[in-house]
Amino acid sequence: MTRRRRMGPLDHYLLREGTHRRLFEKLGAHPCVVEGVPGTAFAVWAPNARSASVVGSFNAWDGRRNPLTGSDSGVWEGFVPGVGPGELYKFELHGPDGALLPLKADPFAFRCEPSPGTASIVHGLGDYAWGDAAWMEARGREPLHRAPFSAYEVHLGSWRRRPDGTFMTYGEIAEQLIPYVRYLGFTHIELLPVSEHPYYGSWGYQPLGLFAPTSRYGSPEDFKAFVDAFHQAGIGVVLDWVPAHFPEDAHGLGFFDGTHLYEHADPRQGRHRDWGTLIYNYGRREVQNILIANALFWLEQCHVDGLRVDAVASMLYLDYSREPGQWIPNRYGGRENLDAVSFLRRLNETVYALHPDTFTLAEESTAWPMVSRPTHVGGLGFGFKWDMGWMHDTLRFLARTMPHRRYHHDELTFSLLYHHAENYVLPLSHDEVVHGKRSLLGRMPGSAWERLANLRLLLAWQFAHPGKKLLFMGVELGQEREWNHETALDWELLDQPGHHGIYDLLRDLNALYRAHPALYRGDCDAGGWTWVDCQDRHNNVLALLRRDPDSGETLLVVLNATALVHHGYRVGVPWEGPCEEILNTDAPLYGGQGFGNPGRLVPDAGPSHGFDHALTLTLPPLGVIVLRPADSLP
Repeated sequence: MTRRRRMGPLDHYLLREGTHRRLFEKLGAHPCVVEGVPGTAFAVWAPNARSASVVGSFNAWDGRRNPLTGSDSGVWEGFVPGVGPGELYKFELHGPDGALLPLKADPFAFRCEPSPGTASIVHGLGDYAWGDAAWMEARGREPLHRAPFSAYEVHLGSWRRRPDGTFMTYGEIAEQLIPYVRYLGFTHIELLPVSEHPYYGSWGYQPLGLFAPTSRYGSPEDFKAFVDAFHQAGIGVVLDWVPAHFPEDAHGLGFFDGTHLYEHADPRQGRHRDWGTLIYNYGRREVQNILIANALFWLEQCHVDGLRVDAVASMLYLDYSREPGQWIPNRYGGRENLDAVSFLRRLNETVYALHPDTFTLAEESTAWPMVSRPTHVGGLGFGFKWDMGWMHDTLRFLARTMPHRRYHHDELTFSLLYHHAENYVLPLSHDEVVHGKRSLLGRMPGSAWERLANLRLLLAWQFAHPGKKLLFMGVELGQEREWNHETALDWELLDQPGHHGIYDLLRDLNALYRAHPALYRGDCDAGGWTWVDCQDRHNNVLALLRRDPDSGETLLVVLNATALVHHGYRVGVPWEGPCEEILNTDAPLYGGQGFGNPGRLVPDAGPSHGFDHALTLTLPPLGVIVLRPADSLP
């Protein structure tokens, strides 16, 4: 326990101003010692409440026993002697009309009662002994847009489970997931939200305990140890973070102090029609402050490396998923949510000012301009934006039968017309394998062999295409069924050679990606790639060069999206010396048929595709090959 300082005048001022970056050190429940007496200091923001008390197992849930004292900033505070870590508690509030409200969980609780319980648990910030100093010192030395970034997206409750079907703990998951991710070669994991959420089936996207790692898998210290272990293994940790909305549960944030404190009162602004949730009122300074303080909490207290901000499109547009008459225009008559724009800019400015070695990513699916550009030039300030267009176009193309693909060739090429408008991440995420969309393998047409070959082609094209990489768990198994959060992945698929081939290919793709700066250093640079040929729609062949803008390293990538072998296919190259094939998705190791280009290849003289020399290649069916020139050979 530590000595507790009550909120001082500066704290109250900063909260009213919306700039209190350390708010999690003041609000909530903090075990401490006051005048030699151990206990817990409680503080809650409820500016419109007529009275406030803390209730819990320590006072028989009787609100008359431990009233709190109010302040001009709307914070109610009090110290309860003898209360220590582990005690259950909530806040009892009377609204402005004096009516007793449902007992409220602490919005700043660091630990929550396991579901179906809804109480908060007294648990201080603690003093976890981190062992990741080397990682923390090294991260950010090279800007992430110039570094390899390949993330394995994980839902902790359904990656693996114990033999009896119960959840593993944070420690048990780390023990198995770390060597798995290291073997496959990912640079990061990205976790579906771990903030405490009452409904497991929301996958964490309807959180209420914003400052509490979910208790389903262990304690806050267990979660910190989880992150620590990944860092010590050289793997970064990204969190999905949800500042867009929250559920209506009576013990939560809705109608918190007898008024619409966190959310808009008008349902045309304050209710999300699709998800049945409430939308934060970003026009209230204190609400912005709480959300930004929460982002800093995860970065500072839990050493998280990045935040992927969920549902940004729903925040930016007042008419998101609404018909005419169901939304309120902004003060200029437009559909842009100006308060949300202000919040997102402040969020990113604060994160990058205080923690420039971390990063933010936006899940934003519209054409909103400059999402990943600095705020001082009019951008939203994110480090990266998910390229949902690439994902939709590519999956749509690969779901087509072979004879029809030549008529939709632009679905593979269109993303490279706009690619450098943003710093992009190419996602194949959990959203693409649920709600009747089928698994990635399940979308692929053709025979069993063609379906697996199409999946190999998809993965290789993702790694060849400019942009950082993200894949949801299970794709490496060639999962046949949709993801089901109630069960573990179908690990038995690895016993089948074709599925194990997907696993082996992904390992080799990550190794190739990390070994060749040409595949990552120019991801956000117009000089990082160039077409060789994007016009051969008849054969559904694409050829492009990936380049490292610094060293000049150049790789040739050729894709054949038909089930036919193309013999003697001529591709222009910018070199005249020998080269070799360093990846072929049709290799027998991956379940392919073995068509390819073994040994050293020598270009012949003669113009092709704007170059003076060309290779004559065998293009494998539904395959991708990568070649490198002699000047990069050992």
